[in-house]
Amino acid sequence: MTDESQLEVRRRLAAASRVVIDRLVATSAPADLLATAADRMEAFAETLGTYPHGRTYEGFAEPANAGNPREFFDHSPMSGEANPVAPPMVMEVDGDVVRATVTFHGAYEGPPGCVHGGFVAAAFDEVLGLANATSGLPAMTGTLTIRYRRPTPLRRALRFEARLDRVEGRKHFCSAELWAGDELCAESDGIFIAVGRERFEELNARRANARPS
Repeated sequence: MTDESQLEVRRRLAAASRVVIDRLVATSAPADLLATAADRMEAFAETLGTYPHGRTYEGFAEPANAGNPREFFDHSPMSGEANPVAPPMVMEVDGDVVRATVTFHGAYEGPPGCVHGGFVAAAFDEVLGLANATSGLPAMTGTLTIRYRRPTPLRRALRFEARLDRVEGRKHFCSAELWAGDELCAESDGIFIAVGRERFEELNARRANARPS
């Protein structure tokens, strides 16, 4: 199997896993069916454990740090198609604006029918990270400020718009908005701190020495 086809299958498995997660969080399925599924999942997890655990990406904590931010996307916990915990977000750079769309399902619920505020913050960090990446300089999130204007609805197409506003020394200032249709749900400002490449190499080396459980 080629690397490309392996990635496509991982994306397919991740997509199926998202559906399972969405339906599992509030299922009324009988206990015997759930027990059978748990047995199969535990067996599959054990099988996966027999294979070497490779690197999902080369040391990038967020798209702002990737030499090519697209290298990050398949594995991001917010936008990665190969990551089953991602919604996933779809992002693109349109001139000097980053646009993103996402629909959060039931696993991301906070208040009834609404997205948990922590996931809203994570989504802002993701889209602001890509906006910062347009500077061409690696940086890490220093400050993230969220203003929640109204509840963000579940199971509805949401859109983000983000931009890099200015650079002052090592500080990169970015801003973004989250919309559900014509309703402004939240706004965010982020300050990203430029960090030398050696810092990311240090983090990557530390990661390489850590074995997954």
